[in-house]
Amino acid sequence: MNILLAEDDRKLGNLIAHMLEKEKHSVDWVQNGEDAFDYAISTNYDILILDWMMPGDSGVNVCRRLRNIGLQAPILMLTAKDTLDDRVQGLDSGADDYLVKPFEFAELFARIRALSRRAVIPLKEETMTIGDLELRCNSHTLFRNGEEIQLTPREFQLLELLARNRGQVIPREVIYERVWGYEADVTSNTIDAFVRLLRKKIDRPGQKKLISNVRGVGYKLEA
Repeated sequence: MNILLAEDDRKLGNLIAHMLEKEKHSVDWVQNGEDAFDYAISTNYDILILDWMMPGDSGVNVCRRLRNIGLQAPILMLTAKDTLDDRVQGLDSGADDYLVKPFEFAELFARIRALSRRAVIPLKEETMTIGDLELRCNSHTLFRNGEEIQLTPREFQLLELLARNRGQVIPREVIYERVWGYEADVTSNTIDAFVRLLRKKIDRPGQKKLISNVRGVGYKLEA
């Protein structure tokens, strides 16, 4: 199986990755929440293993953001938190299972096998069309006038948020929460910079500009 492991403890992460590879799994190991989110939306993983506490963004918040954009791959949460409220919070964020540290690898492997038996039905490609812009949401591809435009995962997520709310002004606070998450260290200037980069890619000479700035509020996308 193709597994994404997000664990910031270098010693433990290296050990888990090694043990999973011994079980003939392919493993991508990242050490912070932002990388976990970016890897998860750019690669088709069979299972995601997320540590609860990570720099950049927590595993719980990453899990919630991934579920909000429709990712269906099974998610196993690793944590030292073992109270009932903690377990409820982890599962309510969208996790399929929960494993408390320290754990035995035999139990980890058993939980992975159990999660792998839960068949995930592939989603039908969702396509949004705004004027001459076409977003294919599941495959994260973008076309304008039939020409494909390459976006980073973050740029696509920002554009998808604007597209799903086309014609409406999206406040900066909402963009901050939905695209980066509250725990990320992002300033208003970062959002402005991403919008400028996005405009450069989707607005070509002679084509109507789609993203407009509402001063002091946020941004909106219109056909």
